[in-house]
Parts: sequence; structure tokens; C-alpha cells
Amino acid sequence: MNVTAHTYQIVGKSGNQISSSIEEQIRSGKLAAGTVLPPIRTLADQLQVSPTTVAAAYRSLRVRGLVRAGGRRGTIVNRRPPLVTPAGPTAPAGAVNLADGNPDPELLPALHPILARIAAKHQLYGNETNSERLIELARRSFRGDRVPANEIAVVSGAIDGIERVLQAHLSPGDVVAVEDPSYTGVLDLIAALGMIAEPVALDEFGMQPDSLAAAIRADAKAVILTPRAQNPTGAAIDKKRAAELRAVLAKAPNTLLIEDDFAGPVSGAPAFTVADSRFLRWAVIRSVSKALGPDLRLALVAGDELTIARVEGRQRLGPRWVSHILQDAVVAMWSDAK
Repeated sequence: MNVTAHTYQIVGKSGNQISSSIEEQIRSGKLAAGTVLPPIRTLADQLQVSPTTVAAAYRSLRVRGLVRAGGRRGTIVNRRPPLVTPAGPTAPAGAVNLADGNPDPELLPALHPILARIAAKHQLYGNETNSERLIELARRSFRGDRVPANEIAVVSGAIDGIERVLQAHLSPGDVVAVEDPSYTGVLDLIAALGMIAEPVALDEFGMQPDSLAAAIRADAKAVILTPRAQNPTGAAIDKKRAAELRAVLAKAPNTLLIEDDFAGPVSGAPAFTVADSRFLRWAVIRSVSKALGPDLRLALVAGDELTIARVEGRQRLGPRWVSHILQDAVVAMWSDAK
């Protein structure tokens, strides 16, 4: 669907004014997902500005993940831009929405008994960022599945971890190899960061090695793979496929590996990691959302020393740490499970 500037009141004389005008139209829902914006020269003529000014506005929107370059189709509004926009359709009555990844509430542990017994203390600036007991339990879990875990960060969920690891090494415009089909949240995040998703074919054992190698040849700077309970296919990597993918990545030492083990022990499949301590840049992320509940907002990230240092360093400039109340609750639940 092509539009004109007048159709949606795109206005402005500077790049910032034009991009802000388009952003407002996206936020209000007047420019819907999939809308093709006017060609640069067409919009420049309509607004009586130079094509360079419109190009700068479009570039700013791409970097912020609001639009994407669609090749010959032009500049397209992203499917789910990083803005609060009008809500989309909901699942019909009686249907179960599997796409959102929610666990069955009936299977989650009761929170009240846990919260009633943890000895929560006020954490102050300058205190230890992470619970030593949580890191100890996480390290034991990672190493039990042959994941190198000398360095571990605590983040606010799997998607938060993926975002922080990507931003630790990549920039807008960089290519990220992703599973095809992939979890929509990962695709939305990549678009929001202004990065480009490069599809990698799947089979029942996850990413196909030849397809991953082709994505790396296409200049993918990072790869995000799901070792088990892949959403939406349910694929799970076995020992043979893990070795094959590891061999592909070993030939591309500068490629960042992100392993999104979001379901962890409740995935119903054994853990086979692709990560290797000999890789230059890597991270394995495990969330507690599926096993213990999404509201705990906590995930553990094992990775190489530089990646974890950058993740924690940036985190300390913003939220600083994940609440120790949440960390202590996870420790209590994990301890009960053992």
C-alpha cells in the first residue's frame, strides 16, 4: 500500500521534523504495519525539501527500528515497531494463544509460600550486584550441560539478555542470522535495533549447517539459535547437529553466537550446546520464565569474559541490577526443586 505525504499528513522541513511526523502516524495507527512509504524523491517534491533530507529522515527511522528497507518495494513500516501502538486482534474465545509463549499457570509453583520465607533485605548502591548463591546454582546448571560458565550475568529475561548481548558487539545495519521460521519477539527485537535478519533453514534438529554457513557468507555478524523447544517448530538440537554447527562457527571466529535456551529444563529435550570456550564471542541465555513464571523477569547469561563485562557494564548505567527479591525467590525455588 503506497501512500502520499498528504494522505497521512507527513510534514516537516528538516529530517528530524519529517521522521517525527512519520513516527506520530505510526504510533497513532494511521501508518499501519506493512505500509510502503512514498519514494524519497516523491516525498521530497511533496514537502519541497531536498531528497537528502528525506533520506536522512528514513535512515533515522530505520536505525530506530520503525521501518525497514524493502528493496525495490521501498521503505516499509515494520510489523511491530518499538512504539506503543493500537492493540492488534486478540485470540477468539475458547482458543489458546500459543504464539505468546506463556506457560500453563496451573503448572507454575505457588509464589506466596516462597515470598513469605525468603529473608529479603534492602539492597543499597554499592552492594554486590548478584546473589552469590544464584550464580553458584546457575554455574552448576550450565556446567552440568557442558556450557562453559566462568562468567555469568543476571538480566531481566531472555529477550533482555539477547538485546544486551547484541548491543555489546553489533551496530544498526548489521546482519543477524536467525531461524526460519523464528520466534516473532526475536524478529521484532532485531528490527527495533535497526539490524537485519538473515533467515537460516530449519529441520527437526534445528538450524541446518549449510544454511548457517551461507548466512555467514552473507556477512551475518551474529547468529541466534534455540537449542531446544524452538518456537514455533519445537525443533531440538541433538549431539550430532551441535557438533556440525560448532564446526561451522569455528570457521567464522568473529561471528557472535547467542544461544537462546529460553525453556531450559522444562523443554522436554536434553541440552546440547553449540557454545565453545574457544569461540571469541558467545553467550548462552537461560530464562526462568517457563519453569517458574514470566513475572519473575530473570534470566542467566553465561558467556565470554568481554561479552559479560559489556553486558554488566551497560546494565549498571541503567537498571543497575535485577532485584535481589527476585534473585532470592529463584534461589528458593531452585533449591526446593533439588
